[in-house]
Amino acid sequence: MFAYTMRRLLQMVPLLFAASVVIYTLLALQPGDPLDELRRNNPRITQEQLEALKRSYGLDQPIYVRYFKWLGRAVRGDLGYSRDYGIPAAEFIFKQRLPNTLLLSGVALLLALLVAIPVGIFSAVRQYSTADYAITFLSFMGFSMPIFFLGILLLYLFAVAIPENISGFPRLPTGGVPDLLWSDVRSGNAGLFQFIGRWAWHLILPVTALSLIQMAAWTRFMRASLLEVMNQDFVRTARAKGLDERVVLYKHALRNALIPIVTIVGLAVPGIFGGATITETIFSWPGMGRAIFDALVAKDYNVAMASLAFLALLTALFNLIADLLYAVVDPRIRYN
Repeated sequence: MFAYTMRRLLQMVPLLFAASVVIYTLLALQPGDPLDELRRNNPRITQEQLEALKRSYGLDQPIYVRYFKWLGRAVRGDLGYSRDYGIPAAEFIFKQRLPNTLLLSGVALLLALLVAIPVGIFSAVRQYSTADYAITFLSFMGFSMPIFFLGILLLYLFAVAIPENISGFPRLPTGGVPDLLWSDVRSGNAGLFQFIGRWAWHLILPVTALSLIQMAAWTRFMRASLLEVMNQDFVRTARAKGLDERVVLYKHALRNALIPIVTIVGLAVPGIFGGATITETIFSWPGMGRAIFDALVAKDYNVAMASLAFLALLTALFNLIADLLYAVVDPRIRYN
């Protein structure tokens, strides 16, 4: 497995190079340039000043020259400066925004898995029952509902429509993150449980919106995968040997049914980080998704390029992780 892993890691190099070329080219071919906002905010700026700024930013050079200059800096760990925030793009993304996205997406992913897999198993075992029909109906509703509509609906129901005078059911935060930081806990200005409670309170709505879509889809995949395995010959043979139904289900059928789920979840993880753009925008959550959206609108190319390249890296890594997990889930699979 070590040789296979190293081979796959080496294959990522040309893949990530090609992805970075495509991303950089698409960003550079956007209508306008990063100086558009400067023109709007400073109507007295002269053409000579604009030309000087273009030269300083390197915008007067061909795309391929700008790309290879960016690549040369990137391999040394220099991702450039954020024009909007005035700090290094790497510091802005990986210190200020990535931890918030990891928290939001990680909790949403864990919640979706903890609910989807048991509910999918229950639905498959109780096939064609009333509970199965109800789960199927709710699942179809869940992954058919656009995330922006679900987010706005949750905001309205739990943060706006609830009257303020109802005791015992306070309104949930409409967005943003709490002003309580980990540094406050370390300095003794706040307790650990106070810190966890405040952040959990602000996470309820965005985590619910982000996890429900994945939860509904993965429940359907888990049900379909388990039903397919339960009808195979080796499961019928295990039953014919007189094994307990729980042993047949959890030891023989479930491990094989998890193989497609591993693939789907592995491919969905980078999508959750990138797809959190809408969720983070609706709930004003300062994460990577919101940073990508703001950078594309403001044409802050260094932030956009670094963020999208990081998502490409995540996609390649989680594809590899999913392939390696096949050998864990299914003992018949060996990588030599």
